[in-house]
Amino acid sequence: MKTADPQPPATPSYFSRELAARTRASRIELDGGTVAYWTYEPVQVTPETRNILVIHGFRGDHHGLLRVADQLPGMRLIMPDLPGFGSSDAFASGPHSVEHYGRFITGFMAALGLGPDTVLLGHSFGSIVAAHFVAAHPGAVSPLILINPIAAPALEGPKGIMTKLAVLYYRLAARLPQGPGLALLRNPLIVRVMSGAMAKTPDKELRRFIHGQHHSYFSAFADRDSLLESFTASVSGNVAEVAGQLALPVLLIAGEKDEIAMLPDQHRLAALLPDGTLKVIPGVGHLIHYETPAPAAGFILSFLKDHPA
Repeated sequence: MKTADPQPPATPSYFSRELAARTRASRIELDGGTVAYWTYEPVQVTPETRNILVIHGFRGDHHGLLRVADQLPGMRLIMPDLPGFGSSDAFASGPHSVEHYGRFITGFMAALGLGPDTVLLGHSFGSIVAAHFVAAHPGAVSPLILINPIAAPALEGPKGIMTKLAVLYYRLAARLPQGPGLALLRNPLIVRVMSGAMAKTPDKELRRFIHGQHHSYFSAFADRDSLLESFTASVSGNVAEVAGQLALPVLLIAGEKDEIAMLPDQHRLAALLPDGTLKVIPGVGHLIHYETPAPAAGFILSFLKDHPA
C-alpha cells in the first residue's frame, strides 16, 4: 500500500495572529507633507498600558519594529514612517537632519495629542533622533528606550573606514543621473550584502526572513537627495554627545555582536547617562528588532514597570 508523501515543514510565522487585529493604519498632513503611521492597540488596556512612540532607523520604516510590537500586546505602540522613508513624504522644505526630525516628533506628538507620559523608543539612527529630541525638550516624554543605540561617532574608531566608504557610496548615487543612481541604491546584491553583514543568527529560516524584509522595505525612500541628507545625519551624530543632558531614565538595549554600535561604546555611553540602564543580548548584532524581539520586549516591560507613568 502506497503511503502518502510526508508534508513539508511549514514556513515559520514570525508574527502572531493578534498583531493584525491590533493594527490601525492612518495618515496625517504635517508641515506640507503626508505622514503615514500605524497604531498597534493593546489587546487589553490595563493600568500598566503605556503609549510608546517608536522612531525607526535609517532606510527602515515601521515594518522593522513589528516583531517588538508583537511582543508587547499590553502596550499601545505608535509607529510612523519617518519623513522620506516608507509611505511618508520627504520634508517639503529644509534638510533631513537630526534637528528637523526632532521638530517632526514635536509636531507629530502635538497632532496626536501625545503627552509627557509618552514613552519614546528609538532604534539605531532613531536612537540619535530620539536622544537629541529629549535633550532639546526635557519633560516632553518619559522614559527613553534606545535599541542598538549609536553610542559613538561613526567616522571614528575601527568602523570609520567602512563608514567613509558608505559616505562615498551615497554621494556617488546622488550625483549620478537619476536612473543609474537609483539602480545603485536599490541594487538587490548590495542590499543583500548589507543584510548579510548585519544578521548574526545561525537560523537559516530567520535569516531568509530578515533578507526578505530588507529586500522589501530597505529601498522604500522618497528620493536620493533626502536619503543622502538622512545618511549624513546618521553618521554625523550620536547619543553620547547629548548623554549628560538626558535627565530621565534611559534604557539601552545592546547586541553583544553589534559591529555598528559596538559593545564597548555602549558601556561608555551608559556611564555618561545620569540615570541609565544597559541590557546586553548575547549572540545578536544590530538586528535585535528582528532576531531577538522577545528578550528586548522583556527588558522593556521590566523597565517600564520600574518607571511607571
